[in-house]
Amino acid sequence: MTVLTATALALALPTAAGLSNASAASGQAGPISVTGVHPSGATYAIEVPRDWNGTLLTFSPGYGQGAGPQHLPADLGGNAAARNWLLAHGYALAGTRPYGDGWAVEETLRASADTLAKVAEVAGEPTTTLAWGGSMGGAIAAGLAERRPDLIDGALPYCASVAGPVAMLNQSLDAAFAFKTLLAPGDDAVKLVRPASADEETRSTTAARAVLDAAQRTPAGRARIALAASFAQISTWSVPGTAEPGARDWAAQEAQEYAAFMATVFSPRYPLEQRAGGNFSWNTGVDYRRALQESGRMKQVRGLYDVAGLDLDADLATLAAAPRVSADPGAVAYMENYFTPRGTLGVPVLTMHERGDNYPTVTQARAYSDVVRRAGDGAMLRQAFVDRPGHCRYTGAEFVAAVETLRSRVTTGRWTDVDAHRLNKLAARLAAEDPALGTAEFVHYTPDRFLRPHVPR
Repeated sequence: MTVLTATALALALPTAAGLSNASAASGQAGPISVTGVHPSGATYAIEVPRDWNGTLLTFSPGYGQGAGPQHLPADLGGNAAARNWLLAHGYALAGTRPYGDGWAVEETLRASADTLAKVAEVAGEPTTTLAWGGSMGGAIAAGLAERRPDLIDGALPYCASVAGPVAMLNQSLDAAFAFKTLLAPGDDAVKLVRPASADEETRSTTAARAVLDAAQRTPAGRARIALAASFAQISTWSVPGTAEPGARDWAAQEAQEYAAFMATVFSPRYPLEQRAGGNFSWNTGVDYRRALQESGRMKQVRGLYDVAGLDLDADLATLAAAPRVSADPGAVAYMENYFTPRGTLGVPVLTMHERGDNYPTVTQARAYSDVVRRAGDGAMLRQAFVDRPGHCRYTGAEFVAAVETLRSRVTTGRWTDVDAHRLNKLAARLAAEDPALGTAEFVHYTPDRFLRPHVPR
């Protein structure tokens, strides 16, 4: 574990209540409440209950949640109901907020080690350390599971970008490429990659939004939106609070794809490319006819094309003939390092995804399980799915059931049956004792294959 120097510790003196250096294993540490700033500018928060059970959960935040010069305080993860339950049942919580903004994986991986060193200083060494995080923070938890098994004993990435940023933005590029080629050909205002500035990207997004909204008003436009959405594997059940469209209700499914299209396909590239040092997305060599066949959306897309009286084969031929986009190798290498999973797990990992998530799409869970299995570590991984649309909208019961399941695996050395029935039963028992946790909606689910996986060589 990285230990802060005396000078660094002096610069990062926390505000604290009831500090104790008792060992976690003794059960004597706490209550401790610590917040502070690391020398890097990252902020941290630590909460240790009076009767600490020795397990620490360390949290990493999502995209764009940097501390900044205001030193915004770090979060502790989960939701309020889950945090209250965990603290009341002996878990300690820590959180790190990096100084860097945007895709701050590089900074957070370093700052997380500093936070764990601070926990050891003020409360003693945990007996078990579990990393968790949502969205980008889940990618960081997965990164710790591969790169720093010396720091953690298990990882819980939830609603996480576990396919990595290269794969995620490649898939977005595929949808944007089809969208522009078929709906905005020759429109220089719509940029696919390499925006010159944040202002140019804003203008591009505005132009794309206008094209999308106009297309949605016509049968032909809706058919082509569905085709483009198939390449990004946008969920056909995307909008929280709505009923899932019927299996053959192509129009209702497309309406859900339309609602999520801009945020999924035209997510900000400029700050990512600035961080990576160039464009890290490409579609050279992509066969879009094959991608549609493998997307699971062929019936929907063909049905909408038939309604519109369009020739799907002609549009696929247009995509095949259109000039492609190449990537900058150095930018790809940066995003591979920060962070694209290779699948070599040093500790057990439990992922949790919503079935109708698009940020990332739920098929990223499949990409992650595939790469872990190919690396020979499939026995270290289990995956749970929740039956709702939306991003990172878990209940307290779902969070706690996942934490308890992962902790059991770490402490016993074997997985219990990580299936929807068992998780719902566990969550129901927890909620019966603490109704604030709410209900759980775990479901048996196998995601479609992710269309553009990328594993570093």
